[in-house]
Amino acid sequence: MKKKSALILAMLLPVQILLIRILAMYPNFVENWYSMGIYPFTSSLMRMGLGFLPFSLGDILYGVLIIMLIRWLVLRIKQRFRNPKRWGLEALATLSIIYACFNIFWGFNYYRQPLHQTLQIENDYSTEDLHKLTLHLIDRSNKLHTSITKDDSVKVDLPYSKGEILNMTRDGYQNLEETFPELEYDHESLKRSIYSLPLTYMGFNGYLNPLTNEGQVNTVIVPYKLPTTASHEIGHQLGFAKENEANFLACLATMNHPDEYFRYSGYTFALSYCLSELYYREPELTNELMECLNYGIRLNYIEVREFWEKHQNPMEPLFMYTYNSFLKANNQPEGMKSYSYVVALLVNYFKDRQNL
Repeated sequence: MKKKSALILAMLLPVQILLIRILAMYPNFVENWYSMGIYPFTSSLMRMGLGFLPFSLGDILYGVLIIMLIRWLVLRIKQRFRNPKRWGLEALATLSIIYACFNIFWGFNYYRQPLHQTLQIENDYSTEDLHKLTLHLIDRSNKLHTSITKDDSVKVDLPYSKGEILNMTRDGYQNLEETFPELEYDHESLKRSIYSLPLTYMGFNGYLNPLTNEGQVNTVIVPYKLPTTASHEIGHQLGFAKENEANFLACLATMNHPDEYFRYSGYTFALSYCLSELYYREPELTNELMECLNYGIRLNYIEVREFWEKHQNPMEPLFMYTYNSFLKANNQPEGMKSYSYVVALLVNYFKDRQNL
């Protein structure tokens, strides 16, 4: 990289950061011109161009970037970090390019309108509302569980391969398109991540590659969680960058899925959010409600908990802290802990449809 070009690119990095901070003050502008304007076209184009590949190009690109970073560090160590002005300038220039690509291809979505405004859903609720919704979700979860297992003490196991689950995920969004045109999803691009095992030990269910718009799904996780995980990544592909918003969309898409196993995964996922929030407010009441839940559902919850406990590693808190800091830096002040907003969306979604 020529010195003049590197200098210009490096100088553009703080300019980009400043512009992002300004842009964050105008969510309506981001919503209209980027999230609902440019982004749907560019993301659809990337999914159409890469979705047919049987492997994840994004995973490969990340692998190449990691190898290049290691090589760069080895060279710096061999050279004892001599000539810091030159390699420091080149590093800043490279970072500037990556930062620009991240925001142009996907990252601007962090600064769009909140999801409840986009879907025209209210975002406040009372403990009474939460209680009613929790009872409703327990009832629906119990009925789905009994319909599937015919035995309230047996956990649910999905009868599909992991590839079949990924292929079926889109159906839930298709059922939502008439009610929420903003959730129209075309050119599917969900991939089994080749880094599934490392992702597991890092504590992640999956991720979206912003440079290729491929949804990377960790297929090592408990199969019962795959429908909501894959639906979560589609939510990100649709431009809803915040974790709590993608989690709500995962609930929405799976609860409206034509397949009862997907609906079971979705309703119990939504229920887990409501139980967590209700326990924070009314722990004794929550314990009473848990007794109303089929034992088989609790076994599914236990299965998931034990899976993550089995795959804990000493470095996981560091990965979680790093990702949490990334979220906070990208317009998510609550980081990964944003349960109440998901619950608010769920409560008002059901209230609007008189399902409570």
